[in-house]
Amino acid sequence: MVVGLGALGVVSSLTLDIEPAFPVAQRVFEDLSWDQVLENFDDVTSAAYSVSLFTDWGGDRVGQAWLKTRTDAEAAAERASFFGGTPAPDARHPIPGVSGSTCTQQLGVPGPWSDRLAHFRMEFTPSKGDELQSEYLVPREHAVDAIRAMRRLSHLVTPLLLVSEIRTMAGDSLWLSPNYGTDSIGLHLTWRQDQDAVEAVLPVIEAELAPFGARPHWGKLFDGDASRLAPLYPRFADFKVLADRLDPEGKFRNDFLDTKVFGS
Repeated sequence: MVVGLGALGVVSSLTLDIEPAFPVAQRVFEDLSWDQVLENFDDVTSAAYSVSLFTDWGGDRVGQAWLKTRTDAEAAAERASFFGGTPAPDARHPIPGVSGSTCTQQLGVPGPWSDRLAHFRMEFTPSKGDELQSEYLVPREHAVDAIRAMRRLSHLVTPLLLVSEIRTMAGDSLWLSPNYGTDSIGLHLTWRQDQDAVEAVLPVIEAELAPFGARPHWGKLFDGDASRLAPLYPRFADFKVLADRLDPEGKFRNDFLDTKVFGS
């Protein structure tokens, strides 16, 4: 029920799995070598508690790497370089040309997780605000091949982008989670506000990523319908049975659910 897409009715209670607060230090590195990143992908993405790579998919350099390190559990060592990248001398924003003042504290200054794990400060609009978003989750074992596939699409994707983020996520057991049963990488795309152009390129991206079992983020723009999504989720049919049992009259159905989940 955790990834219910609104199809299962109203949530009246939930149980949270929590842990004590912990401190985090955040550092940003710029202009990493794509060759070094792909040759050492596991080392790159395991270098901190959370690692995000920001790129526009063009050229031979990765724009930025954001490393968020738990200072209570990991060594937050100073690095002179990071896979060809150099430390940012001041606060950075993931989108080139936007002030880093709206982002969470960087430069290795420790602070509570709530002020570091998000990229953007709570009192500001996250990201750019005026944008569209997509994200595809790919099993971790296909990470490098999927990234290379996206780089081949740079001529189509880069002109429409504000920025793209690559991040890793642990697998889970939630039926319709894009991380169901597998550790994943997320290929996130923050698009310029051009709905028609973005929707035109989504089928191309999804076809290129299809060999890797890419699952789209349910809450962002994607093209595939239920016939293409169902084979990606081992419990897809079980979810539909559950929805029919909890909502037999279809009161919570809508066009999105009819197309993406309950269609044939």
